[in-house]
Amino acid sequence: MMTTLLLTHPACLDHRPGPHHPERPARLSSVLAALAAPAFAALERREAPRATDEQLGRVHQAAYVDQALASIPPQGTLHYDPDTVVSPGSGEAALRAAGAVVAAVDAVAAGQAANAFCAVRPPGHHAERAAAMGFCLFNNVAVGALHARAVHGLARVAVVDFDVHHGNGTQHMFERDPALFYGSTHQWPHYPGTGAAEETGVGNIVNAPLAPGSDGRAFRAAVTRTLLPALDAFRPDLVMISAGFDAHHDDPLANLALDEEDFAWITRELMAVAARHGAGRVVSTLEGGYNLEALAGSAAAHVSALMAG
Repeated sequence: MMTTLLLTHPACLDHRPGPHHPERPARLSSVLAALAAPAFAALERREAPRATDEQLGRVHQAAYVDQALASIPPQGTLHYDPDTVVSPGSGEAALRAAGAVVAAVDAVAAGQAANAFCAVRPPGHHAERAAAMGFCLFNNVAVGALHARAVHGLARVAVVDFDVHHGNGTQHMFERDPALFYGSTHQWPHYPGTGAAEETGVGNIVNAPLAPGSDGRAFRAAVTRTLLPALDAFRPDLVMISAGFDAHHDDPLANLALDEEDFAWITRELMAVAARHGAGRVVSTLEGGYNLEALAGSAAAHVSALMAG
């Protein structure tokens, strides 16, 4: 029986935006501590490789990749924008975060794992083709999606994003390509200002915005009525997940009211879609989540669902 693969790297702890920044190393430490519990002993654990220029270049402009890495400061911090701050270890962390998703795609496509979770940071879904944004340097999930298509011939790749913030970068990279699907639940209105229901790309973008204060019942209804039927109609060869856990009711950066079981529920639903159309292939990567206890519990619920098959 194939297992769930966990990809991470110690370098992801060395991205240090500053003592008061919400996207702090303790986020990843809390997730890894939760996944060290006996219930997760069956996880196969691998160290994430670096993403290559070729892999990043399918998503990002080469000049941006070069500039982003060259401008990493030798000491202290540097602001790419008011929210996105880098430190001496940030370049290596970003390369390992994107590389983790590529390696996860490789393993799942080769049948070495049933599915995979990438416990990495910095997150990725706000990163645009030629710009860092919203704590994100490289768009990790998009790098993995285009790698799946180019290297493994998985022609139809879907990304489902349940982070509380809309993944503007992923949407913009996918919106003109009918063989890529992006579906998102997120608080609306909220940062980054994209993600209205009317944003549909070439019929391949499905946004299910949620009003502030929405709870698990509203979330599940939106997923069931809007997102899952569109995903089934798309018939993905691979389902990828931007797994942000900041829609939890205890998260400080937004105002949705989901709980751990809501995240487990959508994980099971997405696995069922993957089983119907894509031989069960699922690759998930960590995005947001800023209350450490809520993040750890939610990530554990998500990975438990992946492991349960």
